[in-house]
Amino acid sequence: MKYPKRGVVRVARILTVWVLTRTMLLLCVLKVLTAPGPDVTSDVAVIYQGWYEVLRTGTFPLDDVTWQYPPAAALAVLSPALLPFMDYTSAFFVLALLADTLVCGLLLYAGRRPGKSLRGAWVWVVGVALLGPTVYARYDVMVTAVAVAALLAGARHPRTMGALAGFGALLKVWPALLLVGAPRARATRSSWGAALATAVGLSLAFLVTMPGALAFLTFQRERGTEVESLGALVFHVARHFGWQGDVQLNYGSVEFLGPYVPLVSTVAQGLSVAAFCWLLVWRLRARVWSASTVADAAFVAVLLFTTTSRVISPQYLLWLVGIAAVCMAFRASRMELPARLVLAATFVTFLEFPVWFSHVVASDPLGIALLLVRNGLLVAAALLACRNLWRQTVSEPRTRERAPAPEEVSRAPRADTYASAP
Repeated sequence: MKYPKRGVVRVARILTVWVLTRTMLLLCVLKVLTAPGPDVTSDVAVIYQGWYEVLRTGTFPLDDVTWQYPPAAALAVLSPALLPFMDYTSAFFVLALLADTLVCGLLLYAGRRPGKSLRGAWVWVVGVALLGPTVYARYDVMVTAVAVAALLAGARHPRTMGALAGFGALLKVWPALLLVGAPRARATRSSWGAALATAVGLSLAFLVTMPGALAFLTFQRERGTEVESLGALVFHVARHFGWQGDVQLNYGSVEFLGPYVPLVSTVAQGLSVAAFCWLLVWRLRARVWSASTVADAAFVAVLLFTTTSRVISPQYLLWLVGIAAVCMAFRASRMELPARLVLAATFVTFLEFPVWFSHVVASDPLGIALLLVRNGLLVAAALLACRNLWRQTVSEPRTRERAPAPEEVSRAPRADTYASAP
């Protein structure tokens, strides 16, 4: 009876922290409390609501280059219509809170099962609080809820994981990476097949019913190097040595424009291709799958593509927090240190946006220092996560296979026996 009591106390602590932190976040986005820095709710109040007015007419925002999302993103933007008794922004924040609640509930439920841990719920509760009110002011929390549900379903229900990953990919592309760690053979066929069927089916439905479902592909291709990305550090430093470029709002984000920006963007894309190649090599050489491998591989994949991206918006850290939380829900996972680094990077992200974003845009010493620390933490987390995944699934199983069996060791001649003498 002692263990259940301990478990109840732990869950109560998590829920207490969740209630306190989420109350603060909700008060910030509702502007009862004022968060430092620029207003993070403008995306919902201006951009999302503008898209909402267009989408409800039955078409995508074809004339708005800031619409850079797959067709199912329309469902997230239209979701406040489920609460017609509230204004758009308030309804959106309430639905974001519900998505947050769902993730916390799933992690609490999973954490009480054999082989699992409540560490995952703690990572989610703390990580969302560290990122601040931006969490409720972007629809990424809804996408992350779908991704967390997919990964937690993956071990027993590969088709469900595939269907959720396919749906998530049509919300914001990156959940397709969740499938990289699906066990070979039957589980891969089931999950990948379900993902493909879901994605194709939904895409066709949008293509038939709403014009402009694939317009996001053109708009996304025109993106440049966003000021918070890893590659942007080159231009932050170069501005102090006479680089003749500029910082402007471009395609919905603050980006560098000027000489050598296309080159740096191309290098970033090249690094993403290299990351994909590493994941392919890992998958071909992996020898064993533990209970946590699906989540661990997804964490590595999203870390790699986030770190090498031309754009590292603050909400991208929410993806990493969600997948790190799933990893930590498994006792077998070796992603604890990378997960801690991601949490540290999440807090630094809150400092650089929104708290001191003006310093980032100005490329002053404080802004550069914040980006060096945040992006450095992400690079370190990605490298450590890759190393740990490789060791657990490739190197260590190979070593065990090469090691002689105990009975063979006992039969082998010893160096101090007559049989081994010359």
